Amino acid sequence: MKVVVLTGPESSGKSWLAAQLQAHFGGVRVDEYVRHFMEQTQRDTCLADITDIASGQLAWEDEARARRPSLLILDTHLLSNILWSQTLFGDCPDWLEPALLARHYDLQLLLSPEQVEWTGDGLRCQPELAERLAFFDAIEAWLSRHRQPFQIIRGNWAQRQRQVFAAVAQLTAG
Repeated sequence: MKVVVLTGPESSGKSWLAAQLQAHFGGVRVDEYVRHFMEQTQRDTCLADITDIASGQLAWEDEARARRPSLLILDTHLLSNILWSQTLFGDCPDWLEPALLARHYDLQLLLSPEQVEWTGDGLRCQPELAERLAFFDAIEAWLSRHRQPFQIIRGNWAQRQRQVFAAVAQLTAG
């Protein structure tokens, strides 16, 4: 089983590209649990919610891993929970980083916020490019510090799709 994670700031194409990958390569896709959580609770999240959100993301991921698909496509993973918790609340539950580091991901595709428009959807909260770039930089720094396999994806939507397809084709060929 090859596990691919799409990560990056909001409105950088994670969900769209995850769906495109699944349509092209097959496999199992895991969506972003926090969206489900926010739609269900109909309120702003707080620090106390992070454990439930992260636990829900892990449960969805674990259910998909148990199916043992040849390709597992994750719309996000715990790194987003960690960084959003730190960004919004200045704190993060201690167990999240060790839980993330205990999991194996073959490739993390880090999507740049540049060259694509931010689209508000009622849940997103970083319309300013500078905010999204800071989030991108935090992800890149974490991935580098922990020696995680990642590739940066840039460009317009068509360029992103080509880069992501090429990366996954290379991963699944080996």
